[in-house]
Amino acid sequence: MRTYLDWNATAPLRAEARAAMAEGFDLVGNPSSVHAEGRAAKMALERAREAVALAVGSRAAEVVFTSGATEAAGVLAGFADVEVDPTAHDCLLAHAKGKGGLLALGLANSETGVLSDVPERAGVLLDVVQAVGRVAFAFGWSGADFAILSAHKLGGPKGVGALIVRDGVDIASLRPGGGQEKGRRSGTENLAGILGFAAAVGAAQRDLEAGVWERVRDLRDRLEARILDAAPGTVIAGGDRPRLPNTSCLVTPGWKGETQVMQMDLAGFAVSAGSACSSGKVRASRVLSAMGFDDLAAGSAIRVSLGPTTTMDEVMCFADQWLAQQARFRARAA
Repeated sequence: MRTYLDWNATAPLRAEARAAMAEGFDLVGNPSSVHAEGRAAKMALERAREAVALAVGSRAAEVVFTSGATEAAGVLAGFADVEVDPTAHDCLLAHAKGKGGLLALGLANSETGVLSDVPERAGVLLDVVQAVGRVAFAFGWSGADFAILSAHKLGGPKGVGALIVRDGVDIASLRPGGGQEKGRRSGTENLAGILGFAAAVGAAQRDLEAGVWERVRDLRDRLEARILDAAPGTVIAGGDRPRLPNTSCLVTPGWKGETQVMQMDLAGFAVSAGSACSSGKVRASRVLSAMGFDDLAAGSAIRVSLGPTTTMDEVMCFADQWLAQQARFRARAA
């Protein structure tokens, strides 16, 4: 029996998304074609755009469909000066070009779950990949000019996402070519993926409004209380700050994160040593280093991220197994 506790890496595909994708596969037309089949595909595409806009609090015309948040972050390439928060995802840091220009930051950190304060200033790009559907967010009141998100963090398919561009802001095309997405991202749209994305983001928003994530927060808090009570020397990165309701970053200085991940994997639990895009690289967490942790501690963290289907039994079983391994580590280190 396996227990999946790596929801920040990717969420299991929702039934709503699977059903919507199946419908999309049956739409034979190209959304850019003018015949009846093409018009049907176009109508489905625009309905999906409206659904995504509703969920993120934007206008439908502001939604640009992409292959994911990394491609959406490519909008930063069109700016001469881009300042990036040091705890931001690698897809944003890849575009850092200095200070004083467009500011790019994550609304919720993928490794620690810590929520950022959005500065009141012109020119902001928000990475809302981890935040949408888990905490309240509306692009309209965020003050940002851009936002990026991915379907698979919400229970949608991998390989599809969106760039939100505030009305009136001009951008260079993310991908030149046939002029799809009003010239902002060329290439025939991944219709089935987009329909799955729209279904997933809508379901995620309904979960949020129904208080599902408050139950997840309770599980997270119980997990942390159990571990902190029984594991001397372990701390929760960002535990004293506002965070996502599902994320725990456990730091045990000297016990390598990669070792912990492998030990827990063998015990039947899927967790990670940080962002899925950078895990597997044996180095200290850049995010924890930016938060002030030394190299030893920054290389000794794991991320446990829960979801709506996570149960109390799973959380407590994980705590039992992790504490047993932590006790062995302490005995060896003594």
